Amino acid sequence: MAIPKGLEINNVGFVLLLVIAILSSKVAECATFGSRRGLMETVFDVTNYGAIPNTPADSTRSLVFQTVKSSSINNINFVDSKGVHLKITDSNDISISNIKITAPGTSPNTDGVHISETTNVNVTDSNIDTGDDCISIGHGTSNVYISNINCGPGHGISVGSLGKRLDEKDVKGVVVRNCTFHGTSNGARIKTYMGSPSLQVSDVVYEDIVLDDVRNPIFIDQHYHSKDKNEPSKVKLVDIHFKNIRGTTSTKAPVALNCSEAIPCEGVELVDIDLAPFGAIGPLLPATCQNAKTILGGKNNPPAC
Repeated sequence: MAIPKGLEINNVGFVLLLVIAILSSKVAECATFGSRRGLMETVFDVTNYGAIPNTPADSTRSLVFQTVKSSSINNINFVDSKGVHLKITDSNDISISNIKITAPGTSPNTDGVHISETTNVNVTDSNIDTGDDCISIGHGTSNVYISNINCGPGHGISVGSLGKRLDEKDVKGVVVRNCTFHGTSNGARIKTYMGSPSLQVSDVVYEDIVLDDVRNPIFIDQHYHSKDKNEPSKVKLVDIHFKNIRGTTSTKAPVALNCSEAIPCEGVELVDIDLAPFGAIGPLLPATCQNAKTILGGKNNPPAC
């Protein structure tokens, strides 16, 4: 089953949800969609094209691809979604390119692209302005390649949050390369809940990243939602690489590796980090490392721990 070429859907994102379930290896190719802005007056009847109507649990998500194989998503413009703009789950071999996502920086829970339980995903050549993560990598995901993304405003490109639920699976093989962040609250971030089940995140690379007025350029946060639980996170982080990350930051402590007391991070690499203060915040403080085993190389400014 495929979305026919030339199909136009206006007002995407208010009450519209597409859940496309493709169990064969056929390609589902989305043609250029319209954009959605403000309140919706009418609803396009996508069930005529094989889509399943939205369920209450997913009513805030603009577009969902679930159980999809060997498919591409491109040339879609999202504007002011109620929640997550594009969700990919339980799928494999997905390519996303040339999409544009626009939402206010103050809009809550409006992730640009959220990926979970999916293998082999490319997200490239896109502009994402939103009120939450530009791209977030959820549990059970492997072999993700993200490149040439302009992110901001937003919360950066994040692995996580992970460890909220008992049935979560490992994350392995995430590459974020050649991306630019403008005025975001975070840049390269990994976040895990305290009191989490045991799982692992491995082989994560953030490389060739340009920052413009980013609050937390490099941030491992294994104390996410620490007010809710007292037990340490049991998500193990292994082989995490931050390489050639440069630009300006609006915080005095721009590099923070706050790993779990129960399971320290292993193989966290900091190579060629070059950060400068944005505005009159004074000199930057050295990196902070909590329960992190680091590997250092090249230039590290501010000084690594």
